[in-house]
Amino acid sequence: MTEPQKETAPFGFREVAEGEKQGLVNEVFSKVAERYDQMNDLMSAGMHRLWKDDFVTLLSPPRGGQSFEVIDVAGGTGDIAFRIARAGGTGTRITIADISPEMVAEGAKRAAADGLEGRCRFSVGNAEALAFPDKSFDAYTIAFGIRNVTHIDRALKEAYRVLKPGGKFQCLEFSHVDVPGLDAIYDAYSFTAIPAIGKVVTGDGAPYRYLVESIRTFPDPERFETMIREAGFSRVGHRSLSGSIVAIHWGWRI
Repeated sequence: MTEPQKETAPFGFREVAEGEKQGLVNEVFSKVAERYDQMNDLMSAGMHRLWKDDFVTLLSPPRGGQSFEVIDVAGGTGDIAFRIARAGGTGTRITIADISPEMVAEGAKRAAADGLEGRCRFSVGNAEALAFPDKSFDAYTIAFGIRNVTHIDRALKEAYRVLKPGGKFQCLEFSHVDVPGLDAIYDAYSFTAIPAIGKVVTGDGAPYRYLVESIRTFPDPERFETMIREAGFSRVGHRSLSGSIVAIHWGWRI
């Protein structure tokens, strides 16, 4: 009798047992939590700050005192949440859910240092099974996190579930470079310089090798749009930035 095949999931360019992927991803982020934003600056030459500013501008949290509840998933260090809090009014509150306890601890520490702990609350949580009631949030954001989820379709359905009718899903993620010439330069930089920088700054280049590989295995913008629609969202779209190095995706729960 042949044994049933185990389900697998991509971990960078490797296929691993489905049940092992999340633990491997957690290990990556536990190693880089304290230097995560510093590494983002070095890897992107500071461009990630502009991408995130564009992302929050597009979200456009209300500046008045009306209630605006946001869930920021995989946002452990608080980088997106703090931007939303500063852009929004006094009624804007952000719940950060991240599966890495180390990332959550780093974000909570930064929130306290910046005086934002009253508007940003941190929790350890899995994007595929969020511990929040249906129709709880006005907006769901996730930046550079959804490609690390084992089942992207489940995470998208959870996003739809926790959003109120009229709520917005918004995702910032690496994309597929489509500018001739830039694609070759980008690949050479990604696979050589980024792991080397990671080793110098954090002492270990392996997590950054995984992060680069995970970018290459993420669906292209059109396929990802289809996945967002299949989760139930309407008015789905995306905008590419910086020669399609990254893209902002969105959809609405109507």
